[in-house]
Amino acid sequence: MPVITLTTDLGLHDYYVGALKGAILTQMPEVTIVDISHSVPAFDIRHAAYVLRQAYTNFPKDTVHILGINAEANANQGHLAIYCDGHYFVGTDNGIFSLLFDKVPDKIYDLSNIRQETELLIFPVKDIFVKAACHLARGGTPEVLGVQQEDFRKVDTVHPVFTDNVLHGTIIYIDFYGNAIVNISKKLFQDTVKGKNFAIEFSGEEINEISMRYNETAGGNILAIFNSAGNLEIAQVQGNVSQLYGLMVGGPVVVRIIE
Repeated sequence: MPVITLTTDLGLHDYYVGALKGAILTQMPEVTIVDISHSVPAFDIRHAAYVLRQAYTNFPKDTVHILGINAEANANQGHLAIYCDGHYFVGTDNGIFSLLFDKVPDKIYDLSNIRQETELLIFPVKDIFVKAACHLARGGTPEVLGVQQEDFRKVDTVHPVFTDNVLHGTIIYIDFYGNAIVNISKKLFQDTVKGKNFAIEFSGEEINEISMRYNETAGGNILAIFNSAGNLEIAQVQGNVSQLYGLMVGGPVVVRIIE
């Protein structure tokens, strides 16, 4: 059974998501539509890429993923269909794909043929992406969509830096519970700390251990944990640590090694 997923910044207040699903079902009544998220902050490609990056590998191969964030084309960004890791991705070449993948995908095609067939471009997620996604979900070849190209637009990505026994990380995502996810992976943490004592520092606070579960300490306590995506996470048991300490995306979190 074909599957199409939706990751957008359209929200659920307006008719947009309903119209989008209706357009898909009109073309493919047999398709399964899965909402990844429609609560991406407006135009926030970094947020959207993080959410979809953690989700898409759980879907069957040949699933088609529509990315409806900052979707309008202009002189600097077109529309693309990409094949990577056995999945298809349809979205705008606005830098989101460089945040989604750590490598150059297997195939990249523009959607120039779809654009030429479409009169209305004011809602490209529905008028362009749906046509491309349904074509791919039916098993159609990406060559029909447009011209193959070698790469996509890149945006800067912040990486952790280790200097003078301090690993400098950055908050990259705040989840629904207010947990702050940091761009320090479990492997990088272990390779850097190497079993020594450490202090995880943020907003004047300090944590000296990694918890295995959220509920292994009393409610209200602050803890550090590696989440299901393998990233360092600052959390509060049954609370909102980001609200409590004013944590924001882009804020610093450091791991200081204690000799």
